[in-house]
Amino acid sequence: MLITVMTTNLALLRLLQLVSPGLPIGMYSYSQGFECAVQDGWIKNASDTADWLNGVLKQGLSRVDAPILGKLFDAWQENNRVHIEHWSATLIACRETSELRNEDRQTGQALARLLAKLDVPEAQDWLRRPDATLATLFSLAASRWQITKSDMIAGYLWGWLENQVLCAVKLIPLGQVAGQQLLKHLAEQLPELVQQAQELPDEEIGGSVFGLALASSRHEMQYSRLFRS
Repeated sequence: MLITVMTTNLALLRLLQLVSPGLPIGMYSYSQGFECAVQDGWIKNASDTADWLNGVLKQGLSRVDAPILGKLFDAWQENNRVHIEHWSATLIACRETSELRNEDRQTGQALARLLAKLDVPEAQDWLRRPDATLATLFSLAASRWQITKSDMIAGYLWGWLENQVLCAVKLIPLGQVAGQQLLKHLAEQLPELVQQAQELPDEEIGGSVFGLALASSRHEMQYSRLFRS
C-alpha cells in the first residue's frame, strides 16, 4: 500500500511540473489571438473573457486537442510510431493560421528539448520535427511518468486555461482576484470535457472556432504586440 501511495503522489507531482507556468517552453509568450481580440474591442471585461474562453474550450480544445491528446497517449503506451505520427500531423492540420501552427511546433520542440534532459530519450527524435506539437510531447511525458490519461487531459486543459487567464489579466487588464474568479468558474466544466474527449469517436474529432482563427490571422499583422501569437 505504501508503494502505491508513493507512486500516485509522484505521478501527481510530475503532472504539476508539466502544467507549471515555470516550464521553460515559452507558453507565456503566446496569447492565441486573445491579444488581437482585446485590441479590436471584442473582449473588454471579465464577462467577455469568460464567454471567449468558454467558446474556445467547448468548440475547440475539447473537440480537437483533448481527444487527440488521448489518442497520442494511447499510441505512446503502445509504442505505435505510425499512430503517433498520424495524430501529430492531424493536430497540426487542424491549426487554421501560421501563428497557431508555429506555436505548436515551437512549444513541442521546446518540450522535447526539456524532456530529453529529463531522461525521456524518445523526445530526442522530436527536437527538429516540423510535426512536433505540444500535445505530442506532453502525452509522451505523461505516458512515461505514469500519469493517467484523464489526469493528463485535465492538466493540459488547465494549463491552457491558466495561460489564457494570465493573458486577460495583462491585456484587458483584469485584477488578480478577477482572474482567480474566472479560473474557478471555468475550471468547473473541465471534468465533463475531459470525459467527453475520451469518449469522442475518431470520426467526430475536429472543430473550428472562427473567432479564434480570425483573431489569430489578424494578430499576425498587428503592428504592436506583446505576444508572439
